[in-house]
Amino acid sequence: MLNKEAELQFNIILKALNMSSVGVIITDGDLPKNPIIYVNAGFERITGYQADEVLGKNCRMLQGKKTDKTATAKISQAVKNRTSVTAFLQNYRKNGEIFFNELTIDPIYDEASGKNYFIGIQRDVTCEEKYKMLLEDSIEEIVKMSTPIVPVQDGVAVLPLVGALSTDRFEEMTRNVATYLDENHIDYLIMDISALANFTEEVAANLIKFLALTKLTGVSLVLTGVSPKFAMLMVNYDSRLPNIPTYSTVREALKNV
Repeated sequence: MLNKEAELQFNIILKALNMSSVGVIITDGDLPKNPIIYVNAGFERITGYQADEVLGKNCRMLQGKKTDKTATAKISQAVKNRTSVTAFLQNYRKNGEIFFNELTIDPIYDEASGKNYFIGIQRDVTCEEKYKMLLEDSIEEIVKMSTPIVPVQDGVAVLPLVGALSTDRFEEMTRNVATYLDENHIDYLIMDISALANFTEEVAANLIKFLALTKLTGVSLVLTGVSPKFAMLMVNYDSRLPNIPTYSTVREALKNV
């Protein structure tokens, strides 16, 4: 039985827990299946479940098809070993909606009773993850726009390269071109490098790889905008490159393809 002071402190702690925006879960680590014995109001807000709907149940009830099995295995191992763990999960609210959950679990040993508990702190990071995914999608679109493929006439497309051609950008460009060639029939791909910033051996090596790709797909690669400096580098780097038709401008190339 709690005295008045202890009861007051206990009520203050409960009030603080329920005012918190995070979800708090306490489970009984000594009972089979580690059942829930307490959840705060934050848990109810995040998951949509009321306390009386989850007490006595295991937290696995929040999992679903898109919940990462590797993350849940990590949690299970930590619970088995009674060690702390932090995991990122796609969990499910009561209405079936997915939410992104940053979950931290810590073991608690109560010396007075000799019992083991676990406390889980649930942080709903759904908004942050959605912003992150939107940002990643935007970056992907920007990267695609940085190497656009422009159909100019029947069987001919132009690929203008502007700025620096890093290995990452080259790989993204190669994927985009491969997808485009798979979906569209063209005979000639005109790569205009007049606005390419960095004329390095790395760029020349990447162009050789790109030439191999176009040959495998039966597409003829044409280069335009080749400066004397870049032409010398290309000749010195690999004797196969001079076999690529080159023109000073895209307009001139279009007259000859």
